[in-house]
Amino acid sequence: MGDHFRLTLAQLNPTVGDIKGNIAKARSAWEEGRKAGADLVALPEMFAVGYQTQDLIQKPAFVRDAVNQIEALAADCADGPALGIGGPCPGEDGKLHNSYYILQGGKVAAITHKFFLPNFNVFDEVRLFSRDRMMGPIAVNGVRLGIPICEDAWYPDVCEAMAESGAEIFVVPNGSPYFRNKFETRLNHMVARVVETGLPLAYLNMVGGQDDQVFDGGSFVLNPHGRPAVQLPTCDEDITHVDFERTPEGWRALDGEFVTHPDDWEMDYRVMVESLRDYCRKTGFGKVLLGMSGGIDSALVATIAVDALGAENVRCVMLPSEYTSKASLEDAEACAKALGCRYDYVPIAEGRAAITATLAPLFQGTKPDIAEENIQSRLRGLLLMALSNKFGEMLLTTGNKSEVAVGYATIYGDMSGGYNPIKDLYKTRVFETCRWRNANHRVWMNGPESAVIPERIITKPPSAELREDQKDSDSLPDYPVLDGILDMLVDQEASVSDCIAAGYTREDVKRVEHLLYISEYKRFQSAPGARLTLKAFWLDRRYPIVNRWRDER
Repeated sequence: MGDHFRLTLAQLNPTVGDIKGNIAKARSAWEEGRKAGADLVALPEMFAVGYQTQDLIQKPAFVRDAVNQIEALAADCADGPALGIGGPCPGEDGKLHNSYYILQGGKVAAITHKFFLPNFNVFDEVRLFSRDRMMGPIAVNGVRLGIPICEDAWYPDVCEAMAESGAEIFVVPNGSPYFRNKFETRLNHMVARVVETGLPLAYLNMVGGQDDQVFDGGSFVLNPHGRPAVQLPTCDEDITHVDFERTPEGWRALDGEFVTHPDDWEMDYRVMVESLRDYCRKTGFGKVLLGMSGGIDSALVATIAVDALGAENVRCVMLPSEYTSKASLEDAEACAKALGCRYDYVPIAEGRAAITATLAPLFQGTKPDIAEENIQSRLRGLLLMALSNKFGEMLLTTGNKSEVAVGYATIYGDMSGGYNPIKDLYKTRVFETCRWRNANHRVWMNGPESAVIPERIITKPPSAELREDQKDSDSLPDYPVLDGILDMLVDQEASVSDCIAAGYTREDVKRVEHLLYISEYKRFQSAPGARLTLKAFWLDRRYPIVNRWRDER
């Protein structure tokens, strides 16, 4: 047993189901650790299979494949440092565990199982995995490592048990997805663990997008007094080597790489970019297209798409009707040109006239209403999907969270598409995000450094432009009011009386509540989108489609 221990933290991006590719990434990280003289190379939670696998993990053949490839990896990495990697582990009793494998000497030297299984928000682990007893520390090159897996370190029990069993350093492998301001929450929990136990702790998180979730990295190392010694970047892959030294007071981490994290405006934007980038890369789409209306939502989605994929891989399509204003035509083209992406002009007047004529015998004697308005939206969806099919470009949908919440979108029309980068961004934050992007550029953006969203797009009143002089405010409360009520009803699960006490009128609150509940069927059929908050529509908020209850207080 020496007085020095080198830990290689591999903050990497796995792909769910790509076991072979994930194992190859692990092997490359192990090679870097070997060259650096590491004692242990650590990868995140469930790295071998990707995270989250959802019900894929219930397929026995999938689990067998993962275990076989982990065991083969152990044989390949016999001559060098130990390797820690997360993966599924079937027990002799037939139960399945979320586990962490320590590979050393050509074999699986030890396995520890996750004890606390999260069953909230996007997590459903109680249904998928079994809880085992609390595990003790694992010896690696003479140092006893406590390895609480993700949720195990959010409560004192597991870390306390490991410390009492002789753990000297904590290594915490994670698959922790982003939500706004989550880093401080993570840090506070981990500081509590090191203060309680007096042991240093390495918190290792993965990066990358998976469906609606983005794992944002930001791994760090704490000494017992709670001061960070190492802090890795958010959202980027990073492999760093952390040195621990034995002192009279126990093991201590030496200061190493330390990257300051961005604020929540930049983090939200980065997550939207990374989610789209990884969704396309991992599903096989190289190019995208979207309907470019001249409004703020499509302008922001186009900008995110260019920053994610590059202008050469983004097609913007203007599909004007007689209600499309001259300003919208000018603004859509100006934004597309500023971004440098392809801009196509496809008028819908002729197609709309044909559909109107086809329906005329059935519509005869009725007054024009929302049915005629929505023909325009659905015709646009049809044309965009035709382009998507013809050229293999994934269609992006552009509804913000405010619209998604109250159903202010046409199903099978402007809701058509495979992914929605701004699905969890309220309209008021859409405006501010556009201003942020115009004022800022980062190396991870593929788009131009200049302001790319014309100021008039940001300042003009929002409109669907499906009839003369239409404004969103004709159908909805003004967005600051709407978003304030939605934040309370959706994000805070507040009551109607809570909203009224906060200063909103009962009329507005009941109207928004009604729209929120009757739109559940639309959300059930909507495209996935980047998760930014703890109440994103999909796994975070699972409401019945049929629901007659209303808050009458």
